[in-house]
Amino acid sequence: MNPADARLLKDGDLETRKDNLRLLLARAAEGDASAKEVLRALVRDYRDYHLALYSLALNRAEVFGDDSLKAPLLESLSDTRYNCQAWAAMGCAALGFHDAVPGLVAMLDHPQEIAREQAVIALGALGDESVVPALIPGLSDSIAGMRERTAESLGMIGGEAALAALWDEFENRRYYRIGYISSALATFTPDVIPRLCEAAASDDPDQRYWAAVALGSTGDDRAVPTLERLMAHDRGSTVFDGMVSVAAKKGLRTLRRIQAAIAARAAS
Repeated sequence: MNPADARLLKDGDLETRKDNLRLLLARAAEGDASAKEVLRALVRDYRDYHLALYSLALNRAEVFGDDSLKAPLLESLSDTRYNCQAWAAMGCAALGFHDAVPGLVAMLDHPQEIAREQAVIALGALGDESVVPALIPGLSDSIAGMRERTAESLGMIGGEAALAALWDEFENRRYYRIGYISSALATFTPDVIPRLCEAAASDDPDQRYWAAVALGSTGDDRAVPTLERLMAHDRGSTVFDGMVSVAAKKGLRTLRRIQAAIAARAAS
């Protein structure tokens, strides 16, 4: 590690150090070994640096991180004095440190929203079906962002328990707008498509609306006949004045965009 590089994060006022950090991150992204080691030292010796530098660095942990950061990141997950837990969770997720899961589950009760949110996101990346029971209460959180992150993480983890929790929210809505539930349910394609098609024939226009949103997000041709039927014939409206036919029309557009994106990736 070049001593001159190391001084970049310790000399000058905070704004200057933040600018220097951004330059180090850019160099690290280009493969600069000295810049990477300076950034790893920041994470290892995080108490010697300003929290703003630590948080900015861990937003880009993937460009410099390696296994040498596992121990300090696991330690900082429980460091309540430095106020760094949210960023440690972010770093663990970016670097794939599955040993962080117990600490992340403990963070779900953290008093700070940002720490809870990052714990939920990291559990989606690192957790398995064993963490689903700990995540489920987040679907009823009073903060919309927490509900959304929880649904996304349950969709990433998958499994019967996650699907059951998401489906319960879909059928027994505690909130009017549950697009995040529809998006998460779509990740269970293809198995969930028959259930969504059945829901699209419900007497409840809200359920038909959100079923149309979910079916569009599957990107699966098996959803097309149901979406076309809803678009052509369903004149139902939701409690928030959304039209089922419009949701179906948008769902078809989304489905086709997903298919086009998949085709483009396959051709590249």
